[in-house]
Amino acid sequence: MSTVVLDAHDAHELAGFYMRLLGYEVRSEEPHWVLIGPPPGDEGISLAFETEAEYVPPVWPTRKPGDQQMMLHLDIEVDDLAGETERAVAEGATLAAHQPQDDVRVLFDPSGHPFCLWVQTPE
Repeated sequence: MSTVVLDAHDAHELAGFYMRLLGYEVRSEEPHWVLIGPPPGDEGISLAFETEAEYVPPVWPTRKPGDQQMMLHLDIEVDDLAGETERAVAEGATLAAHQPQDDVRVLFDPSGHPFCLWVQTPE
């Protein structure tokens, strides 16, 4: 697998958020499409963003039948959960009210997609 694609009201705005969050750079862009990825020599999966006029943000956790449900989420491993959570919020993320685990923080990107920051914990 090479790329995960996320729909959004504004592909460029969402791409900018993830570029700041992940240190990624633009690989390709069009008026309604942006592909970003890690700098040359770094490993990581590319992300693409497509502007979708009828985009409806997912709901997590699901509240009622018929809500637009989360179809996927991104897991981002970090070394400092509190510090990276604070940085993600400063970049435009929103902390989810429901936090199911101590070693994971669920956040929403500016388009409402849930993503998780997590740290390795000793077993």
